Amino acid sequence: MDGMAREVDDGEDLLSELLKPLRLTGVFDSRWHVNAPWAIEGDAEQSCAVLHYIVEGGCWISGEGQTPLELNTGDLAVFPTGIAHRLSDRPDRQGLPLRAVLPERQPGTSGEIRIEGSGPASRLLCAGLHYDASAATGLYKALPWALVLDGPQVAAEPLLRDTLRLLAAPDRPVGPGDRLITLRAFEMALVLALRPLLRELADSPAALPVLRHPGISRAMVIIATRFAEPWTIESLAREVGMSRSAFTAAFRSLVGDAPARHLTGRRMQEAARLLRETTVAQSAVPQRVGYQSAVGFHLAFRKWFGTTPGEYRTAAGAA
Repeated sequence: MDGMAREVDDGEDLLSELLKPLRLTGVFDSRWHVNAPWAIEGDAEQSCAVLHYIVEGGCWISGEGQTPLELNTGDLAVFPTGIAHRLSDRPDRQGLPLRAVLPERQPGTSGEIRIEGSGPASRLLCAGLHYDASAATGLYKALPWALVLDGPQVAAEPLLRDTLRLLAAPDRPVGPGDRLITLRAFEMALVLALRPLLRELADSPAALPVLRHPGISRAMVIIATRFAEPWTIESLAREVGMSRSAFTAAFRSLVGDAPARHLTGRRMQEAARLLRETTVAQSAVPQRVGYQSAVGFHLAFRKWFGTTPGEYRTAAGAA
């Protein structure tokens, strides 16, 4: 019983870590007014989550090697990692590239798609949510290609429902600070959508197996919350009651990354946050994220981000 309780606790802790908002750096949103027949092919987006909210009507979403998903009024689909997909009135219909109907999709701007046809009408709110790549954890990247909340599930989350309706409104307020308000509203919508979706995933081992592996789930919580400690692969494996070889193999299989790289990524994520969002002295950052050597931290940071910590902070301040 204690083991089962620990497994659930670790799963909850892990989901809590993933639910910490990905800091959005920009949003491009668009309103679609389409009448069948129609189909639009979206490209893969790097460091970008994609959101589709069905205001009226419905559509099909298809992806390479994936079972098509049907969406209806009030449904919300989230593509956490921006995988390429097609939206259409029929799952087998080939369509226009998104870049052909929306050639300019710069963050901080909005667009509109109109397709006239003789068939049923649909209205959608679609958005590309650009996030800081350093904030995307291994668990986040391991999420399924698409996550869907149906209309009743959205309605059961009043804050999410009302935020989506406001963002989808044709007369959405425009004024001073509109771009920042829109950015944060979409950021909130993403987190509010992920919360119930991840609760479902926690009950579905096939969808996200790492949540049901006690050792690897616990290791990911440790990396997420205790990254500043002097971990080695051996000490991490020992902490979760596994041999080094079994731990390394299981971690790679379930997370898609080596444990050492995952730990480095978490440390770099926190270092970037400290440099970008706080006034902590640059000299104090290495120890805060688990590096005893300032030189070692400097080299690791430069390898990870392609720039020095000082250059990163200067660029963040300018932005």
